[in-house]
Amino acid sequence: MFHSVRLPGHQLGTGLLVTCLMLSAAALAQATDSPEMIRTHALSILGEPKYDADFEHFDYVNPDAPQGGRIVFAAIGTYDNFNRYAQRGLAATGSTLFYDSLMTASSDEIRTYYPLVAQELEYASDYSEVTFFLNPDARHQDGEPLTAADIVFTFHKFMDEGVPFVRSQYAAVADVEALDDYTVRYTFHPDEGSRDLILRIANMPILPEHFWAERDFSEPLNEPPLGSGPYRVSRFAMGQHVEYERLEDYWARDLPAMRGTMNFDYLRYDYYRDTTVALEAFKAGEYDFRQENVARQWANDYTGRAFDRGDIVKEELPHSVPQPMQAFVFNIERDQFQDHRVRQALNYALDFEWMNRNLFFDQYERTFSYFQNTPYMAEGLPSEQELEILEPFRDQLPEAVFSEEAWRPNVTDGTGRLRAETREALGLLQEAGWELRDQRLVHSETGERFRFEMLLSSPTFERVALNIQRNVERMGIRMDIRIIDPSQFTNRLRERDFDVIANGYAANPYPSVSMQTSWHSDYIDSTWNTAGVSDPVIDALIEGIIAHQGDEDRLLAYGHAFDRVARWNFYVMPNWHSSSYMVAYWDKFDRPETRPDFDLGVSTWWYDNDRAARIRR
Repeated sequence: MFHSVRLPGHQLGTGLLVTCLMLSAAALAQATDSPEMIRTHALSILGEPKYDADFEHFDYVNPDAPQGGRIVFAAIGTYDNFNRYAQRGLAATGSTLFYDSLMTASSDEIRTYYPLVAQELEYASDYSEVTFFLNPDARHQDGEPLTAADIVFTFHKFMDEGVPFVRSQYAAVADVEALDDYTVRYTFHPDEGSRDLILRIANMPILPEHFWAERDFSEPLNEPPLGSGPYRVSRFAMGQHVEYERLEDYWARDLPAMRGTMNFDYLRYDYYRDTTVALEAFKAGEYDFRQENVARQWANDYTGRAFDRGDIVKEELPHSVPQPMQAFVFNIERDQFQDHRVRQALNYALDFEWMNRNLFFDQYERTFSYFQNTPYMAEGLPSEQELEILEPFRDQLPEAVFSEEAWRPNVTDGTGRLRAETREALGLLQEAGWELRDQRLVHSETGERFRFEMLLSSPTFERVALNIQRNVERMGIRMDIRIIDPSQFTNRLRERDFDVIANGYAANPYPSVSMQTSWHSDYIDSTWNTAGVSDPVIDALIEGIIAHQGDEDRLLAYGHAFDRVARWNFYVMPNWHSSSYMVAYWDKFDRPETRPDFDLGVSTWWYDNDRAARIRR
């Protein structure tokens, strides 16, 4: 509130001048404090987008690819609904194809998004808000306009009825509003916005309000939904198969980011009980394309008349894409796995060199990092930048984090004789309060025997599990193996009803905000927090990763620090990975000369009528 002040006549002009100057200075300061607004056609999590606003198509597509035909894939297990975001049940494979998003990612960059429903976006330099400008041509599958009201509805539907981790991921959003039919603005709570959050919003599927308004989004959906994307269900038998039909009048088919993709008229997924049955079906021509991840099958089972004739193409396509942490994951909420020395000891029971020689035909390399095949893998001793981050937590971390090089799995001689490894393991177990009595490992105080169950969803892992079982028996430990179907496996994972599980963590191309759902204690109930980690040090590292998304040097240091700490905490027994895509397909298809850097690129393939006719003949 301003109050008038009577001034002597000779001071009146000076007083007005001072007041005006003060007000002008305040206005200038306010203007200076306002963040810069940046308008762009694309946004990348790291650096600048590769493609400018006038790009015509991605480099890895054939923009003139013929369209038509069908491709059939296999899925394992079953499904019981079409709502990928329901809080129970198993959704059909491909059920995300129903929906468009504001922007879509390229496959030759790390998390870089280009126009789809949104033509452009404008965001504050401090990430306090973002506005999306929609394409007025955007339509739902029934031809109704896709508007800002659908975007607002979608956000609230996810927040009010979606799975809990989604609500947590978007908790930083303070408000979302439709400024007009084709403009929508998100504002964020102070200091909680980020580039990562903007990209997550850009990638959120868009729901048609007139279909979902009266339906419970948290419940399974037994009918195919109305969508906003390029494919809809044409035929299905619940739990057995589902077929998707490409919309001929799909509104976005000629957008630059869509050109050369979606070349098949039909995508079909046939369900099989397990991978062994599925492989035999593939060889019999029941489906078209298979990506193999079992080395024994790749080496021994891809044979027969169709291969001899050349009807089936078998290829190994080298790559260097970031790899997931496929692993046997400890449930560290279980009493016997709460001590990191116990988990370290059990890592000695995984004899990768023997397995690779005798089971995998030397097809694999050992995984050891949560940032495998990226610059964020921790190496050697901690750097000065890492020590600056880690020193405040010295008394909460294993000493090896500071004094030893970043942990890597031990390398055996491949003979299967683990005498030295067993001695090392028993020493660690003894430090943790376990001892051998009559060839059984028991707790020093309670006398309870050390035993656990390894939970598998596929019989292909049983050979590996049996080898580990033999090795832990030498330590006096009893390990039971249980193989269950995929739906039971999923339910037990969700309920955290397991001791050790064959699962793992998704690939991390860089230290991203999305890592919080797998690691931060706020997400302890998340399915992605497989090990059940609730650790203030891990929380602090994740928070540091989130806070330094725009600072590449600090992000590199935080990535190294997190990787180092997670590896020395032994949440998992790391498995292995291949540096090639192992693919086989019936020779009905063609593909672009260039493959995307971070994807196999099947979405850019097309049906070749001449090749298909040769196979039929």
